[in-house]
Amino acid sequence: MRGDLVRKLAARCLTTGLAVLAFVVLALTGATGWGLALAVAALAASAVEQRIRPSADLVAETTLIAAAILVGYSRRLDDGLDLALVATGLVLLGLVLLVGPLRTAGGLEIRAANLPVRAWTPLIADRLNTALLGLLAALALAAALTLPAGVALAVSLLVGAGAGAVALDLARRRFRPRAGGGSVAAALRRHQPEFLLYFSAPPGSEYQVTMWLPYLQRIGRPFLVVLREPEFLAPIAAATDAPVVYCPTLRAMDEALVPSLRAAFYVNHGAKNSHCIRFTQLTHVQLHHGDSDKAPSANPVSGIFDRIFVAGQAAIDRYARAGVQIPAEKFVVVGRPQVESIQVRQEPARGLANPTVLYTPTWTGHHADADYCSLPVAEQLLRRLLERGATMILRAHPYTTQNPASARQLGRLHELLTADRARTGRQHVFGSAARELSLTECVNAADALVSDVSGVISDFLYSGKPYAVTDMGGEGDRFVERFPLAGSGYVLRRDMSNVDDVLTDLLDTDPLAEARWATRRRYLGDFPAESYAEAFLSAARRELTPAATLAATTPA
Repeated sequence: MRGDLVRKLAARCLTTGLAVLAFVVLALTGATGWGLALAVAALAASAVEQRIRPSADLVAETTLIAAAILVGYSRRLDDGLDLALVATGLVLLGLVLLVGPLRTAGGLEIRAANLPVRAWTPLIADRLNTALLGLLAALALAAALTLPAGVALAVSLLVGAGAGAVALDLARRRFRPRAGGGSVAAALRRHQPEFLLYFSAPPGSEYQVTMWLPYLQRIGRPFLVVLREPEFLAPIAAATDAPVVYCPTLRAMDEALVPSLRAAFYVNHGAKNSHCIRFTQLTHVQLHHGDSDKAPSANPVSGIFDRIFVAGQAAIDRYARAGVQIPAEKFVVVGRPQVESIQVRQEPARGLANPTVLYTPTWTGHHADADYCSLPVAEQLLRRLLERGATMILRAHPYTTQNPASARQLGRLHELLTADRARTGRQHVFGSAARELSLTECVNAADALVSDVSGVISDFLYSGKPYAVTDMGGEGDRFVERFPLAGSGYVLRRDMSNVDDVLTDLLDTDPLAEARWATRRRYLGDFPAESYAEAFLSAARRELTPAATLAATTPA
């Protein structure tokens, strides 16, 4: 986070500094060529800052750059007062003042993918700032080439006309909306979706949705995905054929939630979930994006949903253990369909000489009581594993790099594995190569797992293979009480004082092999392997069946 702040501050200083310098050089010196070059550099810095800080307000800097270019243009023409340049200046002033509000207004419009609609106005509004920077760069080039001022005015008027058209269309949408919504709402009504997947989360969280999309597709009913953050629109739309709709406002949600919808599914406890819960005509179902003994997995907010789909009885017990009172009828045990492709090893593999070990450190969490991250002590663990001839698959949590200390610790592990690969030839998988693999592929390739408290353990449990869990809170005997899944694994102390004993149990003797099967049933349900995902699919279809139909088909 600190590194991100430094980048933003550096971009801000560079943009402002170059804009001021370009204006000073062009207004107060005769170095017109150098001044125009500095103006172009300031425009490039502005474009970079827009990427780093998408919501950055660059009105002052853009005004300075525009004024500098016009001064330079006038100097190059050396023709006294040029009315065409004056008119160009007025057009530029209007654009500088309008671009920000138009972008904001465009950002409040509903957007969609995988629907036969083309809502160009919001997209153009979002790119107006880039168009303005491009226009200023073109004017700087025209000044350098000493082109007639009429050329500058014509180009400016062209961009201005485009901005004016966007402004008029946005005003029409705001003050004279179509009855029944716009083109997106009309296309959704034609699509007749029966359920939606609702999603709001920080950047980098799209995996929470993509893990569920194949199973929502297999329900066999039309659906849509509703997003509350624009950065998810492209990646999630690329992962499904279903309509994906970005709703920036409550009004946009009113437009997207068409009458054919019967249920809404959720994958987290995001604060904006309440914006969809208010649609009381829907059945609201929490799916979660993993099953673990972490504190957030027993979030009291779960009580607001009509149904809570859980992997097994252990998840229900987890809420009770945390003192969260939720009516039993809200829980539906559906297994964890994502594990259906995990290969199961029925017989324990003891005495592994050259094992492949999957290590999955989690992130530090938003709060200290949810910090289960083992990266601070991971170097010693990895060295011990490498001494035992292990080939490592290191797959860190997507949020790891949000913490600079965790990013540095992860970087040292990458260096350690790179050096060992060069020395021994063992093909360790880490970094981007590990993220390119699905979790299922990583589990199938591994003989054993070392993990922090996280949902990865529940998924790995399905394989029947051994796992170790890190006790980063130093809780000792209380650790298994708080995190029962660790009872069928081998617990690594924070100080790594028992690392050799744990690795012997994990890779050699595996005394808990039989106990894991009972834990597997409690955490992941007792469903046939050949139709494991059917429990979820059947439960989801029941939520989409009208009550009258369901009553008619239920035996007396």
